[in-house]
Amino acid sequence: MEAPLPLSIFIVEDNEWYGELLLHQLGRNPDHRVQRFSTASECLAQMAREVPDVITLDYSLPDADGEHTLRQLRERAPQAAIVVISGQEDVATAVTLLRLGAHDYLVKDASTGERLWNLLGQVRQQVRLRRENEQLRQQLDARNAGASAPILGAHPTILRLQELISKAARTTITVSVSGETGTGKELVAQAIHARSERAGRPFVAVNMAAIPRELLESELFGHEKGAFTGAVARRVGRFEEADGGTLFLDEVADLELSLQAKLLRVLQERELVRVGGRQRVAFDVRLVVATHHDLLTEVQAGRFREDLYYRLLGLPIALPPLRERGPDVLLLAEAFVQTFCQRNNLPPRRFGDDARQRLLAHPFPGNVRELKAVVELAAVLAEGDLIRSPDLSLRGPAPAAGSGPARTLREETTRLVQECLDALGGDVLATADRLGVGKSTIYRMIKQRSVQVR
Repeated sequence: MEAPLPLSIFIVEDNEWYGELLLHQLGRNPDHRVQRFSTASECLAQMAREVPDVITLDYSLPDADGEHTLRQLRERAPQAAIVVISGQEDVATAVTLLRLGAHDYLVKDASTGERLWNLLGQVRQQVRLRRENEQLRQQLDARNAGASAPILGAHPTILRLQELISKAARTTITVSVSGETGTGKELVAQAIHARSERAGRPFVAVNMAAIPRELLESELFGHEKGAFTGAVARRVGRFEEADGGTLFLDEVADLELSLQAKLLRVLQERELVRVGGRQRVAFDVRLVVATHHDLLTEVQAGRFREDLYYRLLGLPIALPPLRERGPDVLLLAEAFVQTFCQRNNLPPRRFGDDARQRLLAHPFPGNVRELKAVVELAAVLAEGDLIRSPDLSLRGPAPAAGSGPARTLREETTRLVQECLDALGGDVLATADRLGVGKSTIYRMIKQRSVQVR
């Protein structure tokens, strides 16, 4: 039986009687470590020594208003679940506080303690998954020198995603991951592999859209010496490289129909024949596929084989865009800036209130990938240890009707690359590494005069 999860809880309540009531009710569980504070300053002082899992915050405190205190608490403890308790029911205030990162908003009455008790069940699950994320990160770092990253987030869709990853890892079912570009589809594949029994075997990723069509069959299935001009030696393909492990096929919807038929046959027979060869080669791979297209729509349009669609569907996992994940933006931003500063021997950086609000308001068309690039560039541009709004290379709010069209994702990408090139003194290799793209992408943009080294 799994041991109970200990929770650290801070109660910030200036009313002596009500504070003691909450202290008694939440302290009934021996695995709850509960502390009470009468003022915001007392709580913030204690948080210099420890960060709790849960904070209950009285909206009306003698030394600060609830909104200001919430901002301070969220900045000091971005992962804590903050539950605001108010003496009055005000929908507008509740909406504002939830947008600022409050986990919930409760009206103060005799039943609040019981409602908090029930709410802690949800928080306990989030804390457990967050700690599992950290354990997984450490395992991945030890196993692959930090090449993989954990999937962070406390939004319900991410909690559900973690459950699906765990279920997928227990079996060898094919997994099909869908989501917009930059949402982390390869991270999901890596997480499934890392939690499975195949973790010690190869993880091989192939981006179908990045390989010329005439070379893709050889890339997947290998070729024999002399199979075509330039085939000077036998080469094993990605299926054979991944034998015993996991094969991740990204942008699978970009496969042309003739190769779809060959892939279907290989998956049905669990054997392949190298290009130019006759010998059948058996393989054992766990397959994870991904696309930013709706595969069913592609089937209906005649661009994707229906039989292959059902062969690949397996366990479907849909990734939400970052703009739908609320305060997860701040959690991810904190993690990215912390990792970046550590790897580059920079002093720790933190986000000011203006920067946090701008991050929450931005739609992030490039999703998590865009957020990571923006945050790392901000860490370079920031003066001192505080990242402020001007350090964030983000476009402002969407223009009003009639004020001109919004920039496309291509334009946003060009802007990010140019700003990063400028910040790094025109160093192409450092820019490619910072943005997580191939150096050939940067060189191509320079050749096309989309960006320039200044």
